[in-house]
Amino acid sequence: MLNFKNIAIRRGNRLLFSGASFTIHKGQKIGLTGANGAGKSSLFALLRDELHADEGEFSMPPNLEVAHVAQETPALSCSALDYVLDGDRELRQLQQQLAQAEQAHDGLKLAELHSLFDHIGGYTAQSRASRLLNGLGFSAAQEQQPVSDFSGGWRMRLNLAQALMCRSDVLLLDEPTNHLDLDAVIWLQDWLIRYPGTLMLISHDRDFLDTITDHIVHIEQGRAEIYTGNYSDFERMRAEKLAQQQSAYEKQQREIAHIQSFIDRFKAQATKARQAQSRIKSLERMELIAQAHVDSPFSFSFPPPQKMPNPLLQIEDADIGYPGKTVINNVSLSISPGDRIGLLGPNGAGKSSLIKVLSQQMAALTGKLRTAQDLHIGYFAQHQLEQLRLDQTPLWHLQQLDKQATEKDLRNFLGGFDFRGDKVNEAVEPFSGGEKARLVLALLVYQNPNLLLLDEPTNHLDLEMRHALSVALQDYQGAMVVVSHDRHLLRSVTDQLWLVAGGKLQPFDGDLDDYKLWLAEQKRQAEAPTDDGSAASAVSRKDQRKLDAERRQRLKPLLDAVKKAEAAMEKYHQQQQALEQQLADPELYNDANKAQLKQLLSQKAEVDAGLQQAEQDWMAAEEQLQQQE
Repeated sequence: MLNFKNIAIRRGNRLLFSGASFTIHKGQKIGLTGANGAGKSSLFALLRDELHADEGEFSMPPNLEVAHVAQETPALSCSALDYVLDGDRELRQLQQQLAQAEQAHDGLKLAELHSLFDHIGGYTAQSRASRLLNGLGFSAAQEQQPVSDFSGGWRMRLNLAQALMCRSDVLLLDEPTNHLDLDAVIWLQDWLIRYPGTLMLISHDRDFLDTITDHIVHIEQGRAEIYTGNYSDFERMRAEKLAQQQSAYEKQQREIAHIQSFIDRFKAQATKARQAQSRIKSLERMELIAQAHVDSPFSFSFPPPQKMPNPLLQIEDADIGYPGKTVINNVSLSISPGDRIGLLGPNGAGKSSLIKVLSQQMAALTGKLRTAQDLHIGYFAQHQLEQLRLDQTPLWHLQQLDKQATEKDLRNFLGGFDFRGDKVNEAVEPFSGGEKARLVLALLVYQNPNLLLLDEPTNHLDLEMRHALSVALQDYQGAMVVVSHDRHLLRSVTDQLWLVAGGKLQPFDGDLDDYKLWLAEQKRQAEAPTDDGSAASAVSRKDQRKLDAERRQRLKPLLDAVKKAEAAMEKYHQQQQALEQQLADPELYNDANKAQLKQLLSQKAEVDAGLQQAEQDWMAAEEQLQQQE
């Protein structure tokens, strides 16, 4: 158990949060949420013993193995596989001891060490590490490449694999999906669901949090509180709590106004002076209820495009790739006003290359690209963060787009992206990745495009900004093509999916759940043994599509069973929370309310049993689905 008792944490003179009291039990999966700078990473540092609480007491059992993802990766010469194996520290220690015992010809010690080695799964460690690398997108050939050969994003994947390799009791993950594509996110999600230890996860991916977590610790306005359920459950409970707080606040304000009115009228009258003084003391003793506040710092929208030619853009018979390497063949696509396209496909299949060609950042190898005369593209990709002038300010960047606009209007616009006050005149250089991404998005929105091409637009954005972006995109009247590992965003803003895979671009017949099944099928086929490849090539594309469709149909009952169990769990969670709120009322325990208390306790027992059964049904269905995949 991890026990937090009245914990307060400061950074310099700033109090991040105080009065945090909760217990995290073995095996629980905790989502840690809150605005950037609220104290999430500091809480992780407390768990890693890198800082101590300013107030209160934190305790956990001794000798717990706590794993976390390293933020830096040295340019090592060892292979990627060896680097991941280093994550299992006990394994490496036993390997060293085995080597020493062999040199010493100590047979008794060797027997003892081999027994320990077998007990910790040492003989399967290399295959475990290989599976981790494969799940995170590394090919078999890349496993043997030196760590120094990989780019920064891929090194972060290596660090993640190393943390997962550790046979930890507690796993701390801070934004683990930031450097992953959708395929790797889905794989990691399934891995974490099966993780047997205690998980604490910082993430701005709603679907990721919803699927994995069973509790949320939310840090807001100097308080850290724990909620039962996943992120959607937390949002509902938080909304109910804020509504109750606001109601209590308004009631108290009316009471204060009434008392103050009495004091103002009668404090000067001798006959009423004592009563007035009594009411003054009553006001002084009153514990003030804070006004509920949950307003998002972000508020922006895309204005209607000035012109909407049809079609906006057409690409015909194009080969896309690089000199000497074609990644997508014979691409034909027409984009019209109102099209909302999400691109799916394995890592390296060519999604980003396609976006670059559509945005005219890169030329197609062959084929034709036709654009409307009034086409106005808004293109977002992570490399654009590097094109910001680091020595200039947000206000300066916006002024370069519109020399005629008043400073007041530009400040108001930037305020919608939470650049307020002195922030608009600060240099961009020290900005966080999230702040730079917000600034690039602000510049894009201001230019009022009629075609949006978005390549991973939510990287570095927190939950509130992601929500604001989703809402703005839902109301956007132009066309868009989106690549994103954020499934909530894809579900919210796209209405058609296209698949980039096997060197082809084609419509995807299904939703994101079907895409998960498609990925599992591709992996199964890749792992299936073949003599010389002739069996695989003998299956025509038409037959393969038929087989894929039949498999999806076969798995549909299991997928439906998982969804049904999830819906039942959701229903019982809501009923459980409602009953717990009623049972928290002190009045209920008076003798006059015994019958009602008995009834509520009986209902609570039924709901608890129902929830337990729904969870068992979900686990059974999920296990069957994984076996079939």
